[in-house]
Amino acid sequence: MVAEETSQYGVYRKNVANSSEVAVGNTNEFLANSSTQAQKTTKSQDRIELKREVGLFSAVNLIVGAMIGSGIFVSPTMALQQTGSVGLCLIVWATCGAISLLGALCFAELGLLVPRSGAEYVYFQEAFGSLHKFWGPLPSFLCSWVYVVVLRPAEVAVIIMAFAQYVCQPFEMYIGDIEDDSKELAKKLIAILALALLTYINFASVKLFVRVQNVFTISKLLACLIIVIGGLYKLCAGQTENISGGFKGSNISAQNLALAFYYALWPFDGWSTVTIVTEEVKKPEVNILRSIVIAVPLVTVTYFMMNVAYMTVLTIPEMTTSAAVAVTFADKVLGVMNFIIPLGVALSTFGCALSIQFGVTRLCYVAGRGGHMIEAFSYIHMRRLTPAPAVLLQGVLSFIFIIAGDIASLIDFASFLIWIFYGIAMVALLVMRKTKKDAERSYKVPLVFPIFIIFVSLFLCLVPIITDPSPRYFIAVILIALGIAVYIPLIFYKVRPQWMDKFTYFIQVLMEVVPTEQHPD
Repeated sequence: MVAEETSQYGVYRKNVANSSEVAVGNTNEFLANSSTQAQKTTKSQDRIELKREVGLFSAVNLIVGAMIGSGIFVSPTMALQQTGSVGLCLIVWATCGAISLLGALCFAELGLLVPRSGAEYVYFQEAFGSLHKFWGPLPSFLCSWVYVVVLRPAEVAVIIMAFAQYVCQPFEMYIGDIEDDSKELAKKLIAILALALLTYINFASVKLFVRVQNVFTISKLLACLIIVIGGLYKLCAGQTENISGGFKGSNISAQNLALAFYYALWPFDGWSTVTIVTEEVKKPEVNILRSIVIAVPLVTVTYFMMNVAYMTVLTIPEMTTSAAVAVTFADKVLGVMNFIIPLGVALSTFGCALSIQFGVTRLCYVAGRGGHMIEAFSYIHMRRLTPAPAVLLQGVLSFIFIIAGDIASLIDFASFLIWIFYGIAMVALLVMRKTKKDAERSYKVPLVFPIFIIFVSLFLCLVPIITDPSPRYFIAVILIALGIAVYIPLIFYKVRPQWMDKFTYFIQVLMEVVPTEQHPD
């Protein structure tokens, strides 16, 4: 007969003819020896847990860092292709900023109502988890499954490959004779090194992440400011012929508008980042809302003015045929200093990848703590106080996607799932207005806000599929089907593979990690 019990540090004992007593004893001895050092590190802390290191300034930088990546330096091309005119395109960008702000304000209420890290994951748990034994926990599991296993690490891989592209761009003229295969190999090696660096930063400490992210966010805002100033200079100098076209040539078909909003909203993604790390924000009851109110309008104004700058300097054909509109802009405006923009884009992409990985590791950590990921991914390092196993997992997954090659189509046709989850989050908000109507709320959005975001998410998800039913959209269906196939045995029926105990033991010993719920002795 097998008797199971949970040891002090979450390691499962299996007393089967004493076969595992040695392993468990080694684990407890290792952790006991390490706990003294952990106590010294955490000083007066009662528990080993994630610390609140993110103040208001850093929270703003976290949102801005996640929102501003490579998108604003590339997406204006695709948005303009769909709208056909500068006037309609600018309206689309301004509207996307307003939509993002409304969605972020709704998430601020959710974050204050459910003050735990994880964003959509914990909101789905709170709203739907107890409604039905099978269907209730499924939305939160699928959210963690899609974000943690596929979408976010794939995003990091794509963004870090863009980083490598822009790092190499100033040297293209000097390596023109090198074969394309060698160039691609060099870019992949640079991307892998950059991935290793950002993974180390997120592994090392939250303080290091905050410091590095603050520097990169300020740097990318300076790069954006250079573009805005360059455009305003040309506009003040009387170069108005390109932007004076107004709404001439506008394309207002439902399909084109949906795709225009889709492409323009992509650079805005990241406005919910601060709610993913709620447990690490100082004074979350005030700083979550304040950071959103500061960061999202700041990014909106920046994006709008950058588009005005692009459209002032470049003609519509020049913009719609450019592979990187910001670089084309720099060639025309900055002359010999045009290397500043590729450098700025490189800094922007690295900072964006850093923020995305930081956020998704916290989601992985929370999902592990909630039983929807392997338990070991909910453990944190005893001295560094970071979710080290979750960070390492994201580094490995992104590495695999980098090696796999072209995964841009995966992002294009699976990322609309993000807006499905945003829409479900709004439904969760409406549900909790009923189920938690007596809960104290320091902040509350008008009901029209979440209802509007629900319609936006339906529009963005359904119109492209209906008007252009590409088989590539089935990537998302496959992801969901795989998630359900994992959910039924492992989550619903709670099947525990025999190797899980050994894996937990291995992770604890290798990475010096413990559950946050336990007290070190």
